[in-house]
Amino acid sequence: MLDPRTKLMLALACAVLIALTRKQCWLMGEWLVLVAAIIAMGQLKSYLRWLISLVPMALFFGGITWWTADRITGQAAALGLLAITTVFFGFFASTEPEDLGNSLVQAGLPFPVAFVMMAALQFVPVVSRKVRAVVEAQQARGIVLKPGWRAMRNYPTLLVPILIQSFQTAESLAEAMETRGFGRPGRSFRKVYRLGGGDWAAIILGWVLAVVLLYCFAR
Repeated sequence: MLDPRTKLMLALACAVLIALTRKQCWLMGEWLVLVAAIIAMGQLKSYLRWLISLVPMALFFGGITWWTADRITGQAAALGLLAITTVFFGFFASTEPEDLGNSLVQAGLPFPVAFVMMAALQFVPVVSRKVRAVVEAQQARGIVLKPGWRAMRNYPTLLVPILIQSFQTAESLAEAMETRGFGRPGRSFRKVYRLGGGDWAAIILGWVLAVVLLYCFAR
């Protein structure tokens, strides 16, 4: 089992490789390799659900790039966005936010910064469920919320309940943090994270492989 910091460094190596790749064929190959890794992790269904919401964003980004540059650059931009976000989908699917945050704290990151990061990651699915529940409740009342011009005037009926519930969640979280002594010194951890020989070997191998592939792609 790799340390969360090792997974983060490998994810960053993949992201750098993709960001510096320009040819569409290489970008497509990198994306397919990442999809194969996600299938091996057993996260295909979750990835497909996530991909449905990402594809319109990638098409929009690629279209803007096509309009400002050219078609090939626009297609490469859309593929690059898909591939980079797929890297971090796989990373967060295989890494618990608490493990990542605690390991970074033990590496020297201030705990308040790590806590904000962990809370953001942990509450994304919670907020998504709240949004889905509000949408279903409002649509059951006959309020149109599907994307379109008709729905724009109804968006306050979606945003107001979500904001109220988000504030309530934030208040409950603040009370829980205060009760558990959030600001007290001398914090201890249930698990101690250490980078072993296998972790260092994986980090070095990952970054060396990224550099070699970049050299090959540039030729």
